[in-house]
Amino acid sequence: MNPQRRRILAWCLYDFANSAYSAVIVATVFAVYYVSHIVGNEHGLGDLWWGRAISGSLLLVVLTGPLLGALADRSGLRKRFFIAFTLLSIVCIALFTTLQPGMILQGFALIALANFGFESSQIYYNAYLPDIAPPDQLGFVSGLGFAIGYLGSIVGLIVALPLVNARHFGALWLVVAAFFAVFSIPAFVSLPSTEPRPEKRYELVRIFRDVLGNSQMRRFLLAFFVYFDGVETTIVFSGIFAATTLKFTTPEVIKLFLAVQFSALAGALLLARPTDRWGPKRVITLTLVLWIGVATAAYFAQTKPTFVAVAVIAGLGLGSIQAASRALMASLIPPGKESELFGFYALCGKSSSVLGPLVFGGVSYVAGSQRSAVAALGAFFLAGLIFLQRVRPASRPT
Repeated sequence: MNPQRRRILAWCLYDFANSAYSAVIVATVFAVYYVSHIVGNEHGLGDLWWGRAISGSLLLVVLTGPLLGALADRSGLRKRFFIAFTLLSIVCIALFTTLQPGMILQGFALIALANFGFESSQIYYNAYLPDIAPPDQLGFVSGLGFAIGYLGSIVGLIVALPLVNARHFGALWLVVAAFFAVFSIPAFVSLPSTEPRPEKRYELVRIFRDVLGNSQMRRFLLAFFVYFDGVETTIVFSGIFAATTLKFTTPEVIKLFLAVQFSALAGALLLARPTDRWGPKRVITLTLVLWIGVATAAYFAQTKPTFVAVAVIAGLGLGSIQAASRALMASLIPPGKESELFGFYALCGKSSSVLGPLVFGGVSYVAGSQRSAVAALGAFFLAGLIFLQRVRPASRPT
């Protein structure tokens, strides 16, 4: 295998590794465990605390992402930061084994730090995409990474199911931590270190000027800021919605997300090459139309089979919208500014995503109904779709 293909495979395997965290911890088992078992969610209090934890972790990414991204470019520390934040997340997941019912603040701190480490590592992981993939294959490689990531989610959920049925939650947290660690090793070994660029200085004002001076990047990031809030909030709260409003058991939530991961895998693979042929903007547009329909259908869903059907349809657009967004951003970044501007990309995505979980948790707590919170998500997708139509992307220089 030539070095480029080996690096692409190692890069994709990292998505395989961290997807068990996303699927088991954020989307399904730990989310329901914290909300229902650690806090209690009879009156939406668990939703409120979960929203605070996720939003707090994302706010920390917003505050540190551009600064550390620029520092990584300037000092050549991208790979070290990538490894360090991954290990922070893994250690916090392992420490979930210390949690007991009523330990609200301890659980809050651990999930917030675990998610901060995970999301921060994504900045440096994403920054490798334009380094390892040819310019005409950004969409394909980005989609391939998400597709392999969904395989990781599937494996993680299959492993989780018997442990949840046996109520061995502590063992499950250790398995997820080990899974994340073992399959991250190829990326730690194979992805290249970057050369220091001592002439680069972190100036948030300059980064804003770079973005504002690039009309297409500015327009895209505005759209991304809005629609990604809906995507992130859906991922974070869909399992909790299923468990609380539609009375799914935790094993049923796992089976639901297994079905979603298979549909997301299919969607990511089906739209990987079309992302390069049609352009990522068109793919994002199609998926946003799909997500508007999904938000509407989820609001009206009254039965478990109906919600399963809605969730599976949503999965078709889940991987594709993330992969196409990453590919579109990569195509707009000038060479040599990958970590810096992917840090800004994280700032836009995560700063918008600070609002969504707070809104969902707050509306659920105040209104006493998760359906009211679901209704707001469609507005994020609609507004993002409108803003996206102003983007006219050009090809990334070869």
